[in-house]
Amino acid sequence: MEESTRKIAFVCSKGDLDMAYPALVMGWAALGNGIDVTMFFTFWGMDMIRKTRQDHLQIAPVGNTSMKLSMMGIKTDNAGIPNLLGVLPGMTAVATKLMKDKMHSIGVPPVSEYLSMLVDGGAHLYACKMSVDMMGLKKEDFVEGVIDIVTAGDFMDMTEGAQIIFI
Repeated sequence: MEESTRKIAFVCSKGDLDMAYPALVMGWAALGNGIDVTMFFTFWGMDMIRKTRQDHLQIAPVGNTSMKLSMMGIKTDNAGIPNLLGVLPGMTAVATKLMKDKMHSIGVPPVSEYLSMLVDGGAHLYACKMSVDMMGLKKEDFVEGVIDIVTAGDFMDMTEGAQIIFI
């Protein structure tokens, strides 16, 4: 009986800093376990692969009831950021800096470096044609390593038999 390679595909639909990392971390872990990795970036998830946005992803504290100050490196009893504070000017920048600093302190690579590692490790990156068309983008707008711009149907065909995870 022929053994086939396990496949996993991530649909990356969010462009927030905290939503970028789940696919990056799991994709890297999958590659390390010999699993074929495909990533499909759609809607705001394309910010992860856009040259002008990739290093500027943010995390907004407004409406994020799970955000804990202790995760950002601030010593507390696991208190969250009150939504009222989140609406103050500059709070998104503050939350973003705190998260980036905390991630750096524990050795987590920035999004651009993580994607480079994934590409170097053999992951396949694709942009969603519908989203690209809606946003008036072209292949040159994306970082090196994005293989092509494909339709959702193309993505389904190329990931047949894969475990698909939507983030």
